[in-house]
Amino acid sequence: MNPEALNLLELKDVTKSYGSAKAVDACSLSFRAGEVHALLGANGAGKSTLVRMVAGLTAMSKGAMAFCGEDYAPTGKRDAEAVGIEIVQQELNLIPTLSVAENLFLADLPATAGVIRRGVLRQRARAALDRVGRSGISPEAEVDTLGVGQQQMVEIAAALNRKCRLLILDEPTAALSSAESETLFDRLRGLRSDGVGIIYISHRLDEVAMLADSISVLRDGCCVGTFAAADCSTDRMIELMSGQAVHRHAEHASFVDQRSEVLRVEGLTGGLVKDVSFQLHRGEKLGIAGLVGSGRSELLRLVFGADVATAGGVCLGEGDALQCFRHPSEAVAAGIAMVTENRKENGLLLPASVQTNTTLVSMWQRFASFGMVRSQAEADAARSQCDALNVRCETLQQRIATLSGGNQQKIVLAKWLVHDADIFLLDEPTRGIDVAARQRIYQLVDALAADGKSIVMVSSDLDELLDVCDRIAVMSNGRLVETFKRESWSYEGIMQAAFSGYRRGRAG
Repeated sequence: MNPEALNLLELKDVTKSYGSAKAVDACSLSFRAGEVHALLGANGAGKSTLVRMVAGLTAMSKGAMAFCGEDYAPTGKRDAEAVGIEIVQQELNLIPTLSVAENLFLADLPATAGVIRRGVLRQRARAALDRVGRSGISPEAEVDTLGVGQQQMVEIAAALNRKCRLLILDEPTAALSSAESETLFDRLRGLRSDGVGIIYISHRLDEVAMLADSISVLRDGCCVGTFAAADCSTDRMIELMSGQAVHRHAEHASFVDQRSEVLRVEGLTGGLVKDVSFQLHRGEKLGIAGLVGSGRSELLRLVFGADVATAGGVCLGEGDALQCFRHPSEAVAAGIAMVTENRKENGLLLPASVQTNTTLVSMWQRFASFGMVRSQAEADAARSQCDALNVRCETLQQRIATLSGGNQQKIVLAKWLVHDADIFLLDEPTRGIDVAARQRIYQLVDALAADGKSIVMVSSDLDELLDVCDRIAVMSNGRLVETFKRESWSYEGIMQAAFSGYRRGRAG
């Protein structure tokens, strides 16, 4: 920690209660100007609730805050922005039907006599995108045409474009590539040098160790303590967050190519994806690597029928005819499950209960007879999965929107486990999940494979794929350029393949 840095924000016994449950319990913390202060904790520890109170998005139940020595009690986000506090949340807050430029300057659109000056808006938007290394994003593009990683960079660009004294980032790199993350890190170092305070929430402990000056750890809503980052190893961080050592999952057995084929993709084409072919075997964990925008997520959507292919198709089992799913319901009926990268929009019914979200896919097949729902069987199945995945919720009837991001992600997985699918398409399955929960997801993937289920897993974290998968297929500029087996892969080789489609003469 820098002893000469000024206290920018001080929290005294800040508490947030929901009925009898305390999401944040009497937390007292100080955040300094010109420092990166990491806020760590397992999902449900209270991190996001705490920073939402700072940003004026959630009201305190008790306690007090001071900003730059003055009492600070925001009643909304505008109060926070007025004193120079900006927040980029884990769940994106963009308007999907507006353009990138309009989202970047929504509160400050350049206009004359009520008419937007489009040329000026485009110019400002390009400058804002350049500052975060995303000059390739068109200011005129509608936000809903961008991938989640690109949307994340747009939201970060919007926050950094406004002058701020305290910047709050909640899992900012969860959907970013390594190159995008490095660009963001460089920008954060510049802000720190300019005296901006930064609150940084991340489950990627290597990032925390590299960036942070100070670390505060929350557990069960309480502050365990604040430490100098230089004195806190990643093992120590994990111990403080979980209260116990987190063990890695079991070593992988070598994958045997002789296992039966359960899925064959041939010449699949649509949108960003161009002529992709691969095979998936029974009990296999196949990783899909590549840069953000390479077509990884789009490939899974084509296989699942969420997007319609313009050429090629899929075969289920050896000797089956080539087909294209025209709707996800066809894929589900064929025994395929998909965990999407954006649980908020595509994976959950946020107003509904934990139980409903867990059993919805299987409702009429497993929990209904003669048009009547067997409520006890439904509840038993939901409770069994919540217990197995260690979902933290008060009751099965709790609205899923009130759960932490990590617990929501567990429910997205749980609904397919109840359905008992044969093939699992996992798109960023550990996005926004804490270290301990991530280990549980890895163990679950291993158990599924051991039970003969087959997994295709997209992740922007190459280390995750190297640790989990039997083979890794690499997407680059919409094409599958190379597939690596565990016994012969290397980090460098996979990264070279990921960039290969963007070199001159290789695009298109």
